[in-house]
Amino acid sequence: MAVMLASLAKAESKAERRLRLAFAALVLALLLALGACSEAPRNTTRGPGEGARPSPLFYEIARDDGAVHGWMLGTIHALPAGTEWRTAAIMDAAAAADVLIVEVAGLDDPKAMARIFRQLATTPGLPPLSERVAPEHHARLDELAAEAGLSPRQQRQTKSWAAGLILARVTAEGDPANGVDRAMLRSFAGRPVRELEGAQAQLGIFDALPEVDQRALLTAVIRTSDTASSEAARLRDAWLVGDARALEAATRTGLLAEPALRLALYTQRNQRWLGQLDAALQGPNRPLIAVGAAHLVGPEGLVTLLEARGWRLNRVK
Repeated sequence: MAVMLASLAKAESKAERRLRLAFAALVLALLLALGACSEAPRNTTRGPGEGARPSPLFYEIARDDGAVHGWMLGTIHALPAGTEWRTAAIMDAAAAADVLIVEVAGLDDPKAMARIFRQLATTPGLPPLSERVAPEHHARLDELAAEAGLSPRQQRQTKSWAAGLILARVTAEGDPANGVDRAMLRSFAGRPVRELEGAQAQLGIFDALPEVDQRALLTAVIRTSDTASSEAARLRDAWLVGDARALEAATRTGLLAEPALRLALYTQRNQRWLGQLDAALQGPNRPLIAVGAAHLVGPEGLVTLLEARGWRLNRVK
């Protein structure tokens, strides 16, 4: 998901391209990819190449009187080209909604994303990455850093969380250009779009992590890099058919099993979004809410939280 660019105006180096791609895959790294990097439970869901009928998590949001106030779609932020995920219900809601609500609205401005990433991700005088992980991970770290284009100098200027995201992009599966978030943003061109966090706040979640947790993230990326692609593909397949149980299980493994990390990266974010979404659903304009699918599932997910506020969420397949 390197860093310390000489200038964005100069020819884009391999490291710069990694940096530019890092934010595009941020949320995948945050939830689904972190689950994959943490030995996420295997499932038997059929993938897009095996005839699975697409049915991503998608909900109609109503009150007790049956009046529809909006819709909510669980997204994924990177997909292989040609993945068929659109259903008639999703496209009908996209046409009927008055406003789109997403985590980050500026996904099609990679230079702005890279600038924000660089501002938060780098600082001079850091120890080499090899001093931030155990010796048994040094060989694989060197391989990943070389493929990412992270020079020794850049490594000493890259914070641990940022290095983890950059190295995660080396083995990441799918292309952020095909992400569902971007597709929904394109479908709302010319119509109102609101963001729940924005790039600065979302990256700031990582930047605020204590160094011990940042190093745990970096270590997890290195340790599971050989299997990250296949496990991420499994989670993508679970997303495609709306396997809420598999997605929820992925939010309880690895780093997200650590109470402090789960609180910062998952629980608190859902709680912050809840008030915004509740207010939007009570307004005159019906929203289509499109956020990472992992945010929807489980007892701390948005479906449960909105139901506790009196909303009726009906799964539409």
